[in-house]
Amino acid sequence: MLLKTPIVLSSVSRLTDLSLSRAMADKVRRREAFVLLGQSGVSAGIIAALMGCSVFTVYRWSARWEKTGDLKDRRRRGHPSRYNEDIHLKVIAFYCQCKPLPDCGRWTLRWAARFLEAHPEKTGIAPSKSTIHRILKSNKLKPHRSRYFLHITDPEFFPKMEHLVKLYMAPPPKFFFFDECPGIQVLKRLAPDMQTEEMKLRLEEFEYIRNGTMDVLAFLNYADGTIYAECSGQHTTEIFMAVFRRHASRFPRGEQIHYVMDNLSSHRSYAFCQTVAELSGIPCPSQKQLTTMDKRVQWLQYDNKPIVIHFTPFHGSWLNLVEIWFGIAGAKVFNESFGLPEKIKEAFDAFVEEWNHLLAHPFRWNYDGKGLHDLAVKRFTQMIGNSVEQMEVRFLTKELMLMANMLENYFTEVSEQTWNRFADVCTSQYAAITNLIDREEGQKRKKKAEQALSKLIALLDGHFKLKKAA
Repeated sequence: MLLKTPIVLSSVSRLTDLSLSRAMADKVRRREAFVLLGQSGVSAGIIAALMGCSVFTVYRWSARWEKTGDLKDRRRRGHPSRYNEDIHLKVIAFYCQCKPLPDCGRWTLRWAARFLEAHPEKTGIAPSKSTIHRILKSNKLKPHRSRYFLHITDPEFFPKMEHLVKLYMAPPPKFFFFDECPGIQVLKRLAPDMQTEEMKLRLEEFEYIRNGTMDVLAFLNYADGTIYAECSGQHTTEIFMAVFRRHASRFPRGEQIHYVMDNLSSHRSYAFCQTVAELSGIPCPSQKQLTTMDKRVQWLQYDNKPIVIHFTPFHGSWLNLVEIWFGIAGAKVFNESFGLPEKIKEAFDAFVEEWNHLLAHPFRWNYDGKGLHDLAVKRFTQMIGNSVEQMEVRFLTKELMLMANMLENYFTEVSEQTWNRFADVCTSQYAAITNLIDREEGQKRKKKAEQALSKLIALLDGHFKLKKAA
């Protein structure tokens, strides 16, 4: 009722102009609101109700303003801080960069506090766990958290990504994303789920019985988000081609269909080339003409035939939109309790039907890849600077080839500062990189790594004139 009075409505408007609220973080602006409302004639009781404080607080700050014109906190008494900025940095470096066990493990606050108490020489002090927590929190650091991600390892990642992004921005009429989700476990919980009395949480039994596995093969229609999917108890090339044939046969022969899929060997086999040629109504090149995977991929990607296959880069599954739908299906179906594979198949088929009739919607692609080039160089720079000894040579070789390709074709997409940092780290870690390659027992891998490193160093030297030590 009080909010209907004109003076209070005016004051609330002024509060909005000042961006004030009950959860306001800026104390001074909050206290200015006390003064403004009071000067507008609003009573202390109404101000206290609006601002979520006591009437005494309103009186105190209004009186303070009349006497001094100052609304800032006064200097408080207390012991001087024991931990200066240098100590903060030491604690952060210790907690975020050191591991509790030989090359493994992750600190907890209690463990780190007790360790530093037992080994004060590490930082020079022994802070409590609450102090460590405050230091980390004040710097917005959460080193206990982690998530999976895929390194960019395909040397031709960016040309392949650009091809797909261009396709997503101007999609053809018949455009589908395909992927397989193999090895879905059919798990039967020993007890049914329960709901807590407050109905706020579902309780799931921990123990379960395994009842086999199931594979799902799915096609996502880019135009409307509908799904065509089939379940199978096995994961073979023959099953993949049979499902692909059934999907492609749903459309008139000769009509061009585009598919996006990953680099599974069955997707690049000669048998699949034969299937695509048959469905396209064209002759398939001989096996002698398609002797390698690269040749088969090139033929499958030709856009002068009715069925065109587009491949995602290696470690580029996030470019395949059907992966999003698999995540939805996993949460809605696969995580439930099933006693038989037939039961999970029945539930999955029902979900697909429900999705297509009620829930389907297009997944529109908006990301253009901007900033990813710089991030890729930064990540590899960090890896070779901190943990080159822990790399596998096959991974190192792919990364070296990727960096070389980026220097040749995407130099301007990466900032000068990032390239300079990368060149400096390559110079300082050159001996460690060559030692890692020298320890490789496989001669082919070793030779390929040496060639990749030589090419990269030559390109870096051309751009930055590396020191002779490199």
